Parts: sequence; structure tokens; C-alpha cells
Amino acid sequence: MKLTRQIDVRGLPPPEPFEKIMNALQTLPADTELLVQIHREPYPLYDVLRDTGYTWHTQMLAEDNFNIIISRPA
Repeated sequence: MKLTRQIDVRGLPPPEPFEKIMNALQTLPADTELLVQIHREPYPLYDVLRDTGYTWHTQMLAEDNFNIIISRPA
């Protein structure tokens, strides 16, 4: 069973959400996934995640409220 670390970057101006997410991923243990609460879909982040082998799942909770679960590469 994976552990989950959670960060909330809702309402932060760019590029703070991206920077906070990337910093959290750098220290994420192998058996832990990152749950990101964010106010929009971060399309540039998806490109970086894809290029670095991370997997993610995005869930839209409301028009300006998303949860993204990010897992480390295997």
C-alpha cells in the first residue's frame, strides 16, 4: 500500500505551484504518491511529468478545484 503526501497549491500565482510540486517530488520517497490540490489543470507540469517518467491521475472536483495524484517512476 502506498503512502500519500499532500500539498495544497490552490491560489498561488505562477510559477509557485509548479515549483512547489517539483520540490515535493524531489523528496518523495519511493513508496509514496503525491496528492496535489490545485485550482487549474497544470498542462506544463504534465509535460515535465511525462518526460521524467512519472504517472498521474487528475480528478476535477469543481470548475476551479482539481486533485492530481502523482506517482514516481517504477
